[in-house]
Amino acid sequence: MSDVIRVPVFSPDGKEVGGVDIDPASFGGTVNKQLLHDAVVMYQANKRAGTHKTKNRAEVSGSGKKLFRQKGTGNARVGTRRTNKRRGGGTAFGPIPRDYSYAMPKAQRRMATMMALLSKFQDSEALIVDGLSFDAPKSKKMFGVLKALKLNGETCLVATKDGDKNTYLSGRNIVGVEVAPVRALNAYMLLRRKRLLLTKSAIDAILSPEREEPAAKTEKKSKTKKPKAAEARN
Repeated sequence: MSDVIRVPVFSPDGKEVGGVDIDPASFGGTVNKQLLHDAVVMYQANKRAGTHKTKNRAEVSGSGKKLFRQKGTGNARVGTRRTNKRRGGGTAFGPIPRDYSYAMPKAQRRMATMMALLSKFQDSEALIVDGLSFDAPKSKKMFGVLKALKLNGETCLVATKDGDKNTYLSGRNIVGVEVAPVRALNAYMLLRRKRLLLTKSAIDAILSPEREEPAAKTEKKSKTKKPKAAEARN
């Protein structure tokens, strides 16, 4: 049986006000490094633009006419000036635009996200803040919260339950800080930042996700038509 991990809960002014018990079994039990590596490589590959391009001999400017006759000049035979062997010619086997993106199975992506969260809890790199809210966008207030929690000198991912606009606008101008809702978290985002700051509502949403109940199925009564002869007898 795996040991329960205690994650501290702080107030916005930096005082510890409690803690949350994390069961590793809820996050996969152990951290699969190979799965995390595969997930990070996938997310990085999906971010590549793939717009690299060089011109081949058909695309460079210049005539396709043979420079001089084949025989009788004493020089080596040559063809078009656009060949890759001449200066200004096209590139042979150069890069062309391509799509680097690919997708892992959804179950593996979800498991990688949960394992990335577990790694943060195991390495004591995650904190929970109670009552993080902003009436208006204010980077100074966000910086004050991070400083009180001793996170101002490190890269940090702030995870909220929903897409809180004021929290996002308050943290986007701070170098090394990223703000995202729980539903947008992935393994790459979690591992890219050194520290993880979760709001109390965010950790509650992770531990007890709200699942939509399936719509109630209406039972259809099977209508069996009686034979006409039977109806006539009745």
